[in-house]
Amino acid sequence: MLTPNVTWLDLCLAGIGVYLVKQVFNKNPASYPPGPRGWPLIGNIQDIPHIKHWLTFAEWGKKYGAISHVEVLGQHIIVINSVKSAVDMLDKKGAVYSDRPVLPMAGELVGWKHILALLPYGDRFRQYRKNIHHIIGNRAALDVYHPIEEIETRRFLKRVFSNPEQLQAHVRLTAGAITLRTSYGYEVKENNDPFIDLAERAMNNFSRSSAPGAFIVDIVPLLANVPEWFPGAGFKRLAREWRQTLKEMVDVPYKFVKEQMDAGIAPMSFTSNLLEGRILSAEEDHTVKWSAASLYAGGADSIVSTIYSLFLAMTLFPDVQKKAQAELDAVVGPDRLPSFADRDSLPYIEALVKEILRWNVVGPTSIPHRVTEDDIHDGYHIPKGSLVILNFWLVRYFSVFDISAKSKDRFMLNDPQTYANPSQFNPERFLDNNGKDPEPDPRTICFGFGRRICPGLHLADASVWISTAMSLAVFDISKVVEKDVEVTPEVDPTSGTISHPKPFKCSIKPRSAKAVALIQQDANY
Repeated sequence: MLTPNVTWLDLCLAGIGVYLVKQVFNKNPASYPPGPRGWPLIGNIQDIPHIKHWLTFAEWGKKYGAISHVEVLGQHIIVINSVKSAVDMLDKKGAVYSDRPVLPMAGELVGWKHILALLPYGDRFRQYRKNIHHIIGNRAALDVYHPIEEIETRRFLKRVFSNPEQLQAHVRLTAGAITLRTSYGYEVKENNDPFIDLAERAMNNFSRSSAPGAFIVDIVPLLANVPEWFPGAGFKRLAREWRQTLKEMVDVPYKFVKEQMDAGIAPMSFTSNLLEGRILSAEEDHTVKWSAASLYAGGADSIVSTIYSLFLAMTLFPDVQKKAQAELDAVVGPDRLPSFADRDSLPYIEALVKEILRWNVVGPTSIPHRVTEDDIHDGYHIPKGSLVILNFWLVRYFSVFDISAKSKDRFMLNDPQTYANPSQFNPERFLDNNGKDPEPDPRTICFGFGRRICPGLHLADASVWISTAMSLAVFDISKVVEKDVEVTPEVDPTSGTISHPKPFKCSIKPRSAKAVALIQQDANY
């Protein structure tokens, strides 16, 4: 009961006063980074793109600067369009910017939360990375797997020669074969391999389920608790189906390695090396299994996108192809295929691989990082719990935007301050040229930043290099001619966390009779 001297109005005014005082004292002197104006309560929910989100983020970069900010139902999202900002935040402040958000769809409902890419920053994350680094953490450690990559790439040449119209399928089979033999010692079947199919379906599901704004449950996490029959909850049915596919992708090859080891016939692999001579606890078994799955999943899809992009680029830029082939002819000659032993003697091929990685970024915006404590960066307030999205962006869209002097230090792999004429496909930018220093290696950008840089980058880099060298040594790649008209492929990548060139037509023919003989050599040589 209120006393005669204290009324309900007094209590309301007091409550308002306390709220205002808290607002004053809790108000951070720094403002958020600039960004599009949102609506009350819902914030910028209507501004979040559902497809090709990197294009919208690039528009924000042009308008607002290197760092932009939006808020969706109370969730702060920071978009970085600058290499310098990415390095300053994710590299130099790694302890603050290395966490991952909880992704209701991909992580919780589908189950990808156990994969390295989505693990929160902590002890398990460090153990996964330690496992991968121990086995393939540098070029020297990867040398033991080079014969596998060379054998599988030789098989790729045979497949393409026999059926060039099925290029995309051959690329996927070969990338899967390399990662499966490296991860599990499993040798794929030539047709309809079940592990390849599993990886393709699972990684497609991952790309779709983790794309920013693709599912309403990622914006309203409480919807994760509604039943499948609830109106608008079709994502629950998808999540259940995708979860089963993921479980099979993780469990089946791991079981294969254990059975091979029990029988004493397991070949060398990432998983067998980690299991050899050990009795594992449940936690250790989980860590080894998901470390292997992380390597398998990460390599199987990213390598596919990059090698397929190589054939697209060679179709579109024949002069580059001729220069690469001239170097191969001069250094390697026509009587054998190039090998990793030739790598240091082929600088133009090396430069070409770098340009492919710059031109077609596999993950245009990466998986968001999460900020673990409040930060002030470049005078802006970055709240604890913010999601940080890196916009690597694709060079092919560069011409869409009017890049002016105000755009300095933006667009990462397309920054005109870093890469001269970034819309031009030009491997020579990475060579010593008339006294000019080479432009920065895109591998320091496209594989991520800070403590979440891709740990399998050396495996991916090696696979792309050997595919490039061997393919250009024996094949001429060009536009197809239909009804006496050259067909120029459309450059239009798919949406999703992992982006691929859309299917395209190209002509792939052996360069000579000697090239045919090299292709038809025993692939186990």
